[in-house]
Amino acid sequence: MAEITKKFVPYEATANEEYMNDKQLAHFVAILNEWKTELSHDIDRTVHTMQDEVTTFADPNDRASQESDMALELRNRDRERKLIKKIESTLRKIQEGEYGYCNGCGIEIGLKRLEARPTATLCIDCKTLDEIREKQVAK
Repeated sequence: MAEITKKFVPYEATANEEYMNDKQLAHFVAILNEWKTELSHDIDRTVHTMQDEVTTFADPNDRASQESDMALELRNRDRERKLIKKIESTLRKIQEGEYGYCNGCGIEIGLKRLEARPTATLCIDCKTLDEIREKQVAK
């Protein structure tokens, strides 16, 4: 997964602070918007680079290498495009007042987990169970 390259200051909750209050939500909106902007710039940069680097090589090996590089780059950008959609979905959840709570059991996901993965929809326990189920199905 693409990581946010600009470092943010971790949120320091005060004692008795309400979970997912306006300050916390603003913190996550800023992180998500920065991440989305960064990914969008990467995608735009790739498009321009690919347009500039279109060269027809006479050597089949060079041509194959260029095509392989472009295919890998396109796969990465497609993954980032999907991540942008997930970020937009997360921003909608914030607007709807549903952010920060587990889709599986409804408990708080937690600030530290959300800072590590701002698009998380499951608490650590539900995610662990989900991964165990995935492994069992894969066998």
